[in-house]
Amino acid sequence: MANDESRHDLDPDGLAVRKQVLGEDYVQAALDRIDGTTEEFQRLITRYAWNEIWTRPGLDRRMRSAVTLTALVAHGHWEEFELHLHGALRNGLSRDEIVEILMQTAIYCGVPAANSAFRIAQRVLAEAG
Repeated sequence: MANDESRHDLDPDGLAVRKQVLGEDYVQAALDRIDGTTEEFQRLITRYAWNEIWTRPGLDRRMRSAVTLTALVAHGHWEEFELHLHGALRNGLSRDEIVEILMQTAIYCGVPAANSAFRIAQRVLAEAG
């Protein structure tokens, strides 16, 4: 892992947060897939999203997860939504809080989007126990 990080010159602080939120296995798989096409993008998201934004003091990780889930529902980014749903659980959001976030998205993002989100959440939450 240290070889992947140094080989690709990824921001170590951002990488640590990324692993804490998304999970070690997911991040390692992303590192393993880095090639000439994706290397700069991986460097960008690790530095800016995971270090510059996710470590800002104004919101805790639970709130950042809530905001992220909402944004992903609003834009219909279902693969990322599922990934960040796991992250939200790691960041301490409860099942009930996730349900309330999705209820809120039904009004502000649309019922069809919330319907898709609930379908994914139902599966992920069942798997999580």
